[in-house]
Amino acid sequence: MASGTPYDDTTTAELDDLGARFSEGSEAALREVYDRFGSFVFSLCRRSVDEATAADVTQEVFVAAWRNRSRYDAERGGLAPWLAGITRNKLIDTYRSAERESKRVERVRKSHSGASGAELEDVSLRMLLVDALETLPERARSIVTMAFFDELTHVEIAAQTGIPLGTVKSDIRRSLDRLRHGIGYVDV
Repeated sequence: MASGTPYDDTTTAELDDLGARFSEGSEAALREVYDRFGSFVFSLCRRSVDEATAADVTQEVFVAAWRNRSRYDAERGGLAPWLAGITRNKLIDTYRSAERESKRVERVRKSHSGASGAELEDVSLRMLLVDALETLPERARSIVTMAFFDELTHVEIAAQTGIPLGTVKSDIRRSLDRLRHGIGYVDV
């Protein structure tokens, strides 16, 4: 990511041109937007979350910006405010996801107080699973959660998230493989 501010040595006309090329789908413009605004977005994220999460959210911001580039309207403001708005929304999503996860863990803990040995083993496996879920990237964790906790089909997940069906299936398969290894599960 470039250092400095997004506006170093840049005229308004140059930023307008960059925004136009970006919204038209120029991959070179995407690279330039990332180089110019990546540090800005990361610093916004870093004010609210840890460094690793900030890096993940920054990536999600630019993926969302690229997917929604046709919605960018230079008349309503520049790229920096538009990206800041996307960043705000992605940070809210991150907080909501963490809050849902925390509530799930608490429900499991409360529902198993005073449990037998077999029940305690089940709870400990669930706790391992929750910990392993935390190691997944945000998108993968969200998709796995939708599939297994919210019991949505792959098609429903794709429709709800706007992620292609094949990507949803691939993310779930890779995530399950990663979770199996993360909790030491061996299929015999």
